[in-house]
Amino acid sequence: MIKICVSGSSGKMGSRIIALSKDDKAIHVCGEFDVVEENPEAFIEAADCLIEFTTPQATVEHLALCEKHKKPMVIGTTGLSEAESAKVEAASKKISVVFSPNMSAGVNLLFKITHDAAKVLGREYNVSIVEAHHEHKKDAPSGTAKELVRIIKEAEGNVEVPVESVREGEIVGEHTVTFESSVDVIEITHSAKTRDIFAKGALQAAKWLVGKKPGLYTMKDVLGL
Repeated sequence: MIKICVSGSSGKMGSRIIALSKDDKAIHVCGEFDVVEENPEAFIEAADCLIEFTTPQATVEHLALCEKHKKPMVIGTTGLSEAESAKVEAASKKISVVFSPNMSAGVNLLFKITHDAAKVLGREYNVSIVEAHHEHKKDAPSGTAKELVRIIKEAEGNVEVPVESVREGEIVGEHTVTFESSVDVIEITHSAKTRDIFAKGALQAAKWLVGKKPGLYTMKDVLGL
């Protein structure tokens, strides 16, 4: 059994991670705290792994504590700047980190399918992305949409990939990649029904990460894609 600590425990993601962990006999939540917690260090020190879904600023602060105490960290926080992402990469030289724009197994399969489609279809097809999330989500485009853009550019070269971001209601997360030519249209869509898919992915990542050597990993590594 591994001991996990959950940051942002009263948030939408943190609360679901804690709830789902109760059904997983391989996991014990030994600590939980919110971003306003005065002393999260004791919780982190007592755990085998920290799962983090908070704000970029809080994530960087907690990253430093994980580095100090040599604790693995699963990061699902989105909206990190280049400088903040660089700090994650630097810390991964000393601790093991899973840092992924999306913890869902389905979305990571979407990444692979999109890459394969872009490689096969090439520049004869115009590519565009539409992503939709709840009205409370602060960053736009989403981290998942940015990763899709990166994947397409990697497969096709430096092409333009317009992204439309929708923020309304309580949409959990929807991403559609459209490949359009003069003769046909191909659409690849993933729609999340509940946040549980991300919470389950984070728990899976934590179990996989504990015991791994220092390094920067993604859900592709966790899922073996």
